[in-house]
Amino acid sequence: MNILFVILFAAEFLFGQNNKAGASESKFVIHSKTLNEDRVCLISLPLSYNDQTSAGKQYQVMILLDGSTHFKTASEIMHFKRSGKNQNYLMPETIIVAIENVDRERDFTVTKLKTKRVNTMGGGKFFLNFIESELVPYLDKNYRTAPFRILVGHSLGGLLSINSYMDSNSIFNAYISMDPSIWWDEATMKIKVDALRSKSFHKKLYIATANQGEANDDRNKKRHEQLYDLINQKSNGKANLKLEYFENENHRSVPFIALEEGLKYVHQKNEVP
Repeated sequence: MNILFVILFAAEFLFGQNNKAGASESKFVIHSKTLNEDRVCLISLPLSYNDQTSAGKQYQVMILLDGSTHFKTASEIMHFKRSGKNQNYLMPETIIVAIENVDRERDFTVTKLKTKRVNTMGGGKFFLNFIESELVPYLDKNYRTAPFRILVGHSLGGLLSINSYMDSNSIFNAYISMDPSIWWDEATMKIKVDALRSKSFHKKLYIATANQGEANDDRNKKRHEQLYDLINQKSNGKANLKLEYFENENHRSVPFIALEEGLKYVHQKNEVP
């Protein structure tokens, strides 16, 4: 029994390391010069990726923040939405890459808050640079990627996805922001919207709002509505933007339904090559 266990464990380990040899889910480690650290990423390949009949096919890429938390959910949603076994062809097949956390306050925020404790906040621009200049080129080199990329984040990760949307040089085509922590950058959000360029309006941004139970003034909902209005005003209504409120979902439960609805919005016009 022990010998069998060792053999099975070794086979699973080797299979998991070689994610191009048929495994649908595995992980890899990439060293970031920008962050000066190793980063662990989980990756889910489409069901057809290793089929011989799909040898030349390219796949869009979804970058998922808070990787360990949302990876399984995202993989299951995507595989169900695009499964030949169920004859579901609702979305394009997608390579999902989930980045595991090291310091989410550092990586997901682009500004600092004053705190009594020493903090590492404000490294979001460096983290986005790691994604765009190191991680994505690695994926393009090692996997059959199509030039269509989606950035997905929840809470502070949702805030980072919005900050990426604000950058006209961002390499992403669509953004799904699940109950983003707008309160963190509330003081500077209007300034950022005022600086938006028309290039951003051609991209898609989906914002999901959860019911956080603020009985008095619905602060979370109002912040998201204000951001939505500011972007629409700046774009003269031309922005590809959707805001959706989930009254029956809280901050923790909203990612599951928000991710599915966000993907529907991103793909509703079949704009993916």
